[in-house]
Amino acid sequence: MESPKLLYLSRADVERVALPMPRIIELLETAFIEKGEGRVEMPPKPGIHPGADAFIHAMPALIPGLRSAGIKWVSGFPDNRKRGLPYISGLIVLNDVETGFPTAVLDCTWVTAHRTGAASALSAKYLARPGSEILGILACGVQGRTHLLAMAALFPIRRVYAYDIVPEVQKRFIEEMSARTWIEIVGVDDPRRAVEAGDIVVTSGPILKHPRPTIGKGWLRAGAFASAVDYDSYWTPEAMAEMDKLATDDIAQFRYVRSTGYFQRTPEPYADLGEIAAGRKPGRENAGERTMAVNLGLALDDMAVAPEICRLAKERGIGTWLPL
Repeated sequence: MESPKLLYLSRADVERVALPMPRIIELLETAFIEKGEGRVEMPPKPGIHPGADAFIHAMPALIPGLRSAGIKWVSGFPDNRKRGLPYISGLIVLNDVETGFPTAVLDCTWVTAHRTGAASALSAKYLARPGSEILGILACGVQGRTHLLAMAALFPIRRVYAYDIVPEVQKRFIEEMSARTWIEIVGVDDPRRAVEAGDIVVTSGPILKHPRPTIGKGWLRAGAFASAVDYDSYWTPEAMAEMDKLATDDIAQFRYVRSTGYFQRTPEPYADLGEIAAGRKPGRENAGERTMAVNLGLALDDMAVAPEICRLAKERGIGTWLPL
């Protein structure tokens, strides 16, 4: 019998595979429909917190319909920017659903960045107006980039209003993403301008347990959709209370996160993304609704995307095989 082995994919290996954003969104939609039909096993993610607003989370999930099982061990450290390091780092471990043996280990940085943008875009598919053209981006880091790519994959985005508290970060974002997408990107020095103009608004700063939110009541106009990637760090309770529909990616995990101190004044979500994708709860019902997704980031997302990256890596001879 051949000795078991696993495929190791470094961050560079994962980036070489370069799974296209439309395919990532497609995989997530399949996974969320499975979730909405009750065919996914995914316990709320436990975590440890070595510093202020820093976390290390364990994220397991099983998606039988995709024959996918595994766990992500991921950290987010806000002070890493001062060290010249990424905010997010970690590993994904995949297991064979028949034997339980580990089959792959891969860096999670690229996967986390892209599946997060894809989950927001999938939420927008159901909650934003179909013809949305103007995108507001608040925080021009990695998530600002992947969210622009994801929204542009599903919507006819023609202009982006970009804001960041660090002018140099905003400038780099405008230069890089203008060249990459050929979409008009306008830098603004006031976050309100980016919010008020947007058909779709994305906020993706650091997640803070004790936030000092910026976005006030009346900034998000009627008919717009917002994705609060940074939980309630940017949005005041009064702004969130204006939403006609506030959804999340998993209500059980939303309540668990609330029990740890977050979302103390955030309204209870009316549905999760799986229920909406499976048709069990309605998405947008009229053009004037203000809607919001507060997605937490699920192991489901990673387990939908990572096996496809590994499959393509094997086909292309990318990665390193290691004995168990």
